[in-house]
Amino acid sequence: MATLSTTMSMASSPAILDPSRPQAAPTSTVQPCVGLPSLLPPQILSQTRPPSRQSWKTMASCRNLARNVVSMATGDTSVEVGPDVSEVLKPIQDTWEKLDDKYAVASLAFAGIVALWASTGMISAIDRLPLVPGILELVGIGYTGWFTYRNLVFKPDREALIEKIKEKYEAIIGSS
Repeated sequence: MATLSTTMSMASSPAILDPSRPQAAPTSTVQPCVGLPSLLPPQILSQTRPPSRQSWKTMASCRNLARNVVSMATGDTSVEVGPDVSEVLKPIQDTWEKLDDKYAVASLAFAGIVALWASTGMISAIDRLPLVPGILELVGIGYTGWFTYRNLVFKPDREALIEKIKEKYEAIIGSS
């Protein structure tokens, strides 16, 4: 990837940047750019506080300075931003090529997306009902407390839960 280097040229004149603007006489004092100009449109800005002529000049000079920034690409390619797209897609393509029934996998993926969409719609509909979300929250808190008391508080119960989890893991994954 190419790196960017920025340079600011303060020697260019505002008339070069904006030819429709009349040539101003050079001033001896330079207004400091303390902050960014207001993002409010001029009519709203004038309603909130009357701007002085000096503040408009400062904002204009800040805009001119912002226009003087130039970005250039250099030939340095030592910086890597992230993984290459081919590195990410290659394992997916290999797995897809190894599949025997691509139609079934594509159908299952589509069905999963539709089920996810339907379940989010159902959950948002339930969430709009007046008392149901609060009741379901209380049920969840109660079940969490019961599960914690039953399986996590005492050491023998914790060990039995860990053993059940390991048995289920072995049944799903299998022993290699």
